[in-house]
Amino acid sequence: MEREHEALLRPLEQTGRGFYLLIAILLAVIGWGIFAYFQQIRLGLGVTGLSRPIFWGVYITNFVFFIGLSHAGTLVSAILRIVGAEWRRPFTRLAEAVTVFSLPFGAGSILLDMGRIDRIWRVLLHGRFQSPILWDVTAVSTYLISSVVFFYIAMIPDIATLRDLYPHAPAWRRQLYRVLALGWQGTEAQYHRLERIMGWFAVFLTLLVVTVHTVVSWIFGLTIVPGWHSAIIGPYFLVGAIFSGVAAVSVVAALLRWVLGLQRYITPRHFNYLGQFLVALAITWFYFTFAEVLTTIYGAEPSHMAVFWAKFREEFSWAFFAMFFFCFLLPLPILVWKRTRTIFGVVVAGLSINLGMWLERYTVIVPSLARPRLPYEWGVYTPTWIEWSVTAACFAGLILLYALFAKLFPVVAIWELKEETPTPSHAEQPKPAEA
Repeated sequence: MEREHEALLRPLEQTGRGFYLLIAILLAVIGWGIFAYFQQIRLGLGVTGLSRPIFWGVYITNFVFFIGLSHAGTLVSAILRIVGAEWRRPFTRLAEAVTVFSLPFGAGSILLDMGRIDRIWRVLLHGRFQSPILWDVTAVSTYLISSVVFFYIAMIPDIATLRDLYPHAPAWRRQLYRVLALGWQGTEAQYHRLERIMGWFAVFLTLLVVTVHTVVSWIFGLTIVPGWHSAIIGPYFLVGAIFSGVAAVSVVAALLRWVLGLQRYITPRHFNYLGQFLVALAITWFYFTFAEVLTTIYGAEPSHMAVFWAKFREEFSWAFFAMFFFCFLLPLPILVWKRTRTIFGVVVAGLSINLGMWLERYTVIVPSLARPRLPYEWGVYTPTWIEWSVTAACFAGLILLYALFAKLFPVVAIWELKEETPTPSHAEQPKPAEA
């Protein structure tokens, strides 16, 4: 069989020292995080910075951040598939991988925050569906299962290609491809059925992605905690999730483009589109932030103003203004001007946005708990090395899963690229964006 798109298959055949060094570093970070977590299990949550009244901190910040990050795949693959944006094709699989690999760490962050993880089964057996927490468990579980199925179905044609192209691969790898291919033969009827299934899945996941992060926000918004009890918190969380997800896709795409040599497939034109998309999301995020701040100031309710001043001029001011700088002031000028909306510029903006969005989650969660409505003492929260170690392990785990995936499967959907392959007459004409 003729080997098309050779550059997409080459990383599966060659493994350098850099790959093993990366795996070793990631495993070391994960191992240290596991050690820190066992210390937390052995000694209790007292080894963290959590205390009354601040009972949620870095772990719940990670939960909201990873769930938001997972919206990348759904947005780039499902929503853009519905609207027929052809420029999405090189990004679909790598974006879906961000979704699939970040969701477990988002859901797992809730377990990390529990002092008695052995009691999680009680949520399933005795949970009351009146609780937004159980809504969240249901929504995130449904989203994870649906995303994995969508991700796998879209990979079947390329898995079958690997099955046919690597007859002399190691036995475990041949068996893996043979089992996962599900007998795919690449007939016209199979492709037609696949497109129809993915079309329906795209619509379902688009609705689900709105539901998931709205439900995540309701864990906070349906309480009467100052700073959380707001009708705008649902769309505010949703926009922020999409914002961080698209930013993450831009960073991952640039990294894979450089490491795997995908310059032919992921071009400056694609990053230009992502940059324009991020501009629209940055402005939308600023609108929601401005609306929230203005409403709080104008209402001047004492309990809400206590949280407001904690963010603006007291101990959390550094996080709030750093969040605003990294989410808006730094990336927007880079992305607005075409001269700076290069691959490097989009990557800088993407890293800045994700750092800012993590801080945004932190400033939503912690200050509101530090300024309780009831007459408790105001709390002070400083994350300990335990929390930072476990957080580093979560990010290392995400990178590890992605690295192993990129070693076993093409990160760009070959069968989708074939659908947009130009005719010979058009192929002879160089594309200005790739020049």
